[in-house]
Amino acid sequence: MSVFNNSALYPRFLLTGLSGLESRYSLISIPIFLVYATSIAGNITILFIIRTEPSLYQPMYYFLSMLALTDLGLSTTTLPTMFSVFWFHAREISFNACLVQMYFIHVFSIIESAVLLAMAFDRFVAIREPLRYVAILTNGVIAGIGLAIAGRALALVFPASFLLKRLQYHSVNILSYPFCLHQDLIKTTVSS
Repeated sequence: MSVFNNSALYPRFLLTGLSGLESRYSLISIPIFLVYATSIAGNITILFIIRTEPSLYQPMYYFLSMLALTDLGLSTTTLPTMFSVFWFHAREISFNACLVQMYFIHVFSIIESAVLLAMAFDRFVAIREPLRYVAILTNGVIAGIGLAIAGRALALVFPASFLLKRLQYHSVNILSYPFCLHQDLIKTTVSS
């Protein structure tokens, strides 16, 4: 038997959605879509206001922009596959698409928590050193913090994609969510 066969190289993954509620997917998807649309509209509005209002060019608002961008990325990564399951019953996702989705879900989650930490640090500096606040948190420092946050997230999650790609999977795998997570992928591997 070959170490790699075609079914193991190109496995299919089936997204389950919400088990037992398949007949109500169209009703369940309405509030989810409204929350998604509100999130997109709200985050775009925040970004637009911060970009157009010069008085908001301050460190706190730069961090708020990073948080809004992260929220846009995270919701745009997960919700299209959820809607494909809920609206079109398109449950199948390719292995590579699943890996990409999983990668970005984890990257944006790590970025979001790091931006919240940076926002806490920003408030600490504003309270502790109110007169030197703008001198401490310059645009260059904020850009460096943003790049460090993004670089850290990208570097932490990157090896997992290669490690998951090396594993063997059954030809058809059922995942327990309407999107891909590494916990589900690991459960579907072929035991040696």
